[in-house]
Amino acid sequence: MASPQCCADPATLNPAGGEGRVVDSLGGIAAYVAGVRESKAAVVLISDIFGKIADKVASSGYFVVVPDFLHGDPFVPENADRPIQVWIKEHATGKAFEEAKPVIAALKEQGVSTVGAAGYCWGAKVVAELAKANEIQAAVMLHPSAVTVDDIKEVKCPIAVLGAENDKTSPPELVKQFEQVLSSNTGLQAAAVISNTSGKATGRSPTPAAFQTLVPIEYVYRVTGTILSLQRSTCRN
Repeated sequence: MASPQCCADPATLNPAGGEGRVVDSLGGIAAYVAGVRESKAAVVLISDIFGKIADKVASSGYFVVVPDFLHGDPFVPENADRPIQVWIKEHATGKAFEEAKPVIAALKEQGVSTVGAAGYCWGAKVVAELAKANEIQAAVMLHPSAVTVDDIKEVKCPIAVLGAENDKTSPPELVKQFEQVLSSNTGLQAAAVISNTSGKATGRSPTPAAFQTLVPIEYVYRVTGTILSLQRSTCRN
């Protein structure tokens, strides 16, 4: 489930965002889209429990889709009548995973040949399921919530796992286990990185990353773009 740390420090939307547009249906679900429509590489962004959009990914030349897997119902910390435990039950990641598949199929029907997915917190679990199911060509998970070692063992495409030193949901010990699993898979381009209080990344990474103590959602566009540019091949079978 989502971390209490997220709920204690809810998201602040970027006032410079919103350069894209909202479509009523993409693969059967409403979505925010941005970027070059003719691009052959697309990124599906899956938010945390609050909901975010990231135009910065689109600025790198990708067609970006932010499906409304929360169905207009993000978590509201101020609502004492609906605590996180209740909200989570009503927003299962398994349902979002199933809803993501027709979105990806619709992108491919439109001519997209490479699809990456990036998820923060709640959304990371959805990305993990997509990576396990061979639905995407690259995956990025930031501050992953509910992702297990067994999930990482089943990943079938290039992946970057971005953790933080001060993270009770995905503590460094867990991220290091992810790194060990990924390191043992020599046929997979992967990274598991932990940021520390000095802002320096530890672990092995294909990018020159330096993170804040809590990895910001804005960083996802850089990592996703790097993986997609380096890994144009399809996921291994």
